[in-house]
Amino acid sequence: MRGVVTADDTQVVFVDTPGLHKAVSALGERVNATALESTKDVDVVCLVIDATAPFGAGDKWVSSHIDMSKAIVVLNKVDKAGSTKVLKQLTALSQLNAAEYFPVSAVTGEGVEALMRYLQSKMPEGEFLYPADMVSETPEATWIAELVREQLLIYTNQELPYSIATRVTEWEPPRVRVEIVVERESQKGMVIGKGGAMLNVVGTNVRKQLPKGMLLELAVVVDKNWQQRPERVERLGY
Repeated sequence: MRGVVTADDTQVVFVDTPGLHKAVSALGERVNATALESTKDVDVVCLVIDATAPFGAGDKWVSSHIDMSKAIVVLNKVDKAGSTKVLKQLTALSQLNAAEYFPVSAVTGEGVEALMRYLQSKMPEGEFLYPADMVSETPEATWIAELVREQLLIYTNQELPYSIATRVTEWEPPRVRVEIVVERESQKGMVIGKGGAMLNVVGTNVRKQLPKGMLLELAVVVDKNWQQRPERVERLGY
């Protein structure tokens, strides 16, 4: 997904890749390939690391798969970590030999201005890639499907991490139908919840983020072991 920030005579296009991880399925392999491919043609790679969690093997594994010579480290959640932990994290992260390090808070905005100034300074000369008033190229249907998936991941916690896919199957504004795909019947029950409670909460939270008057319908279907089958992974848009 791409986000666009245009300020005065500079435009920065953020490419939000899937998270790198050790793949154990066809979906995982596709996610990693997409993420790594996305880093090849950019001007700056931002390696985002959680300031509240120890710098460990997972972060090292991710950094070993990207070119750190043109990468910066963005240490997020400094508002939660506190100054002592942030300093400890930055010391540990120095071994990555990144071009720059930026402690930031996405919630409070701390450090974001300095990060943006740096990124703007690294943008090559040329014409804007997008209109100045554009903030994203993500189709509205994709955005709505991702809103549904986000809410499902929040409320099912770690029980259904990669087993859920969402897609818009009907788009006739103001009506939109989103299909939630799971791998097993037991997962379908978890997504629907007792008496439809889970689906109701998800739908309510998503509707609050949609334009006024838009009608959202949710449906849950089982596609057995879909993330293990490359052809199904591709059909679901990954």
